[in-house]
Amino acid sequence: MAQILIVEDDPGIRGALIRGLTERGHAVDSAPTAMAGLEHAVGKRPDLVVLDLGLPDMDGTTMLRMLRGASTVPVIVATARDDETEIVSVLDAGADDYLVKPFAAAQLDARIRAVLRRLGDGAGDPTVVVGGLSVDPRSRRAVLDGTGLELTPREFDLLHHLAARADQVVSKRELVTEVWQQPYGGADKTVDVHLSWLRRKLGETAQAPRYLHSVRGVGVRLSAPPAPPGTGEGTA
Repeated sequence: MAQILIVEDDPGIRGALIRGLTERGHAVDSAPTAMAGLEHAVGKRPDLVVLDLGLPDMDGTTMLRMLRGASTVPVIVATARDDETEIVSVLDAGADDYLVKPFAAAQLDARIRAVLRRLGDGAGDPTVVVGGLSVDPRSRRAVLDGTGLELTPREFDLLHHLAARADQVVSKRELVTEVWQQPYGGADKTVDVHLSWLRRKLGETAQAPRYLHSVRGVGVRLSAPPAPPGTGEGTA
């Protein structure tokens, strides 16, 4: 059973989703506005948020960005907007999945289980260490040079996927398939945005990389930075 928060202003849709997910074993809370949803998500820490975009007090994408500044809770956007550019924008803002209305409660339940299962994958895997970077899939914690990194769920999944394949060039198509698990159009842009965010949190840039190295026309490679002069073998 998962604790689900539904942020939806339409009382009919909200009630139907609450009934459908409750019947499938979830504990469900709801909020009719973005601010109420934001307060609930940050304060009560549900397992997952189902977020409508057309909210009365604030656009759902804006709420999502605010939520990502304070929480890594998984978010499934559920909305009537089906524009491809909108989908990419919402994923770039930190959504874990996107579902277009109308949909059945069974379909939403399947998406919820898939997102939570994906976030739970690797729970028994060992910590990956690359240079001064360690990525622990069990605690979903990444540490760089002794300092914890504040990562969104998607950023963590991306970093772990690359770190587990250290020194290998990983294509953007593989990242979309394995990390995003949905081949949306505009995939390269989505990957590029998340790589840019990761670089910033790793203290580097595309022009001056330390860990993340772009391979033009192929993909990206995560490698440990070279050891400082005087730290190699044979030194006193």
